[in-house]
Amino acid sequence: MKLTNNKILITGGASGIGLGLTEMFYKEHNQVIICGRREDILQATAEKFPGVIIKQCDLSFEEERSDLFRWVLENHPDLNVLVNNAGIQHWMHIGDEDFFEKATTEIAVNIQAPIHLSNLFINLPSLQTIINVTSGLSFMPFAKVPVYSATKAFFRSFTLSLRQMLKGRDIEVIELIPPALNTDLGGKGLHDHAPAVSEFIATVYQQLKEGKHEIAFGSSETRLQAVPKAWKSIFEQMHTN
Repeated sequence: MKLTNNKILITGGASGIGLGLTEMFYKEHNQVIICGRREDILQATAEKFPGVIIKQCDLSFEEERSDLFRWVLENHPDLNVLVNNAGIQHWMHIGDEDFFEKATTEIAVNIQAPIHLSNLFINLPSLQTIINVTSGLSFMPFAKVPVYSATKAFFRSFTLSLRQMLKGRDIEVIELIPPALNTDLGGKGLHDHAPAVSEFIATVYQQLKEGKHEIAFGSSETRLQAVPKAWKSIFEQMHTN
């Protein structure tokens, strides 16, 4: 992926990892579009980075995802990078009264949204790259976030298949695999002990320059490297024809 002169849509681009990616791509002279649910933090990001374009939407709803694509098609048909970053995390237990309600929302945002957006945006003739943000929990679940962990395992599996499906269309698929970082994901204070987002973004920048398609950091790098080489070989063999 080239790092400059792109037009990039980042979902959830006003906070956490999304904000870090927004700043990185902005400083590399890209046109950045961000979307999210909260107008106030979108506006604050646009004020901090003049020229960033904002679009308020709630990706948990199918209609709003379709509206987002139609808006891009009408106003930014030259968009060439989609970053599926938006995600939510609930710390919960199967016995909680609101467990299923929270699980449904996580599935909508963490699975249905990026699948739907990928399906829509590959229809943009200008699209060259899809970046999916998964998690170190894709490899090993954390029981305090049971549905979040499962959604990220699903999303990693889908990303591997998506990369294969889009090879013939020359659309690059990149996976970012962050560990726990010092963000408000899951709730304020839960990840205060974790590395700063800026450390992960520095790794992302360097590995994008190197042309890597799986980008991990810290404990997520350890988990990625723990995947048996035989599995990777079998996956490649399955897709040779």
